[in-house]
Amino acid sequence: MAVEIERKFLVRPGLWTPAGPGDLIRRGYISSSPDRTVRVRVRKDRAYLTIKGPTTGLSRLEFEYEIPVTDAHQLLDQVCTAVLDKHRHVEQHGAHTWEIDVFHGANEGLVVAEVELVSEQEAVELPAWAGYEVSADYRYANSYLAKCPYSIWG
Repeated sequence: MAVEIERKFLVRPGLWTPAGPGDLIRRGYISSSPDRTVRVRVRKDRAYLTIKGPTTGLSRLEFEYEIPVTDAHQLLDQVCTAVLDKHRHVEQHGAHTWEIDVFHGANEGLVVAEVELVSEQEAVELPAWAGYEVSADYRYANSYLAKCPYSIWG
């Protein structure tokens, strides 16, 4: 059984600068509810279909399968009900790898960092640029941002 355990933080403006261009990610949702999400993602020259179960604490079931890129583009264009774009930057800090997402389009201005853990109790050394923790705030889930973008939160 695959389990994803992650913490999510807002990135403090002016304290983080990308080391490079990052990878463009296009992600769309076939299904999205509190109990499950089914998404398609294209990153570089690879594509994935991901199924996630409900979140309990910081954990949720996650199953991910590589699919042909042409299939992913067709799903994104013809099946997905909500799509978002972002650039992902990967950085090492302490013992952990951080993924920093810089959102585009209607989510422009939002920068979020995630760190995956082995257990919910695992200690994490926070970088100076890691701001307010939003792990438990559903609004920062990519599936929510695709339907209700950051720019309309008011």
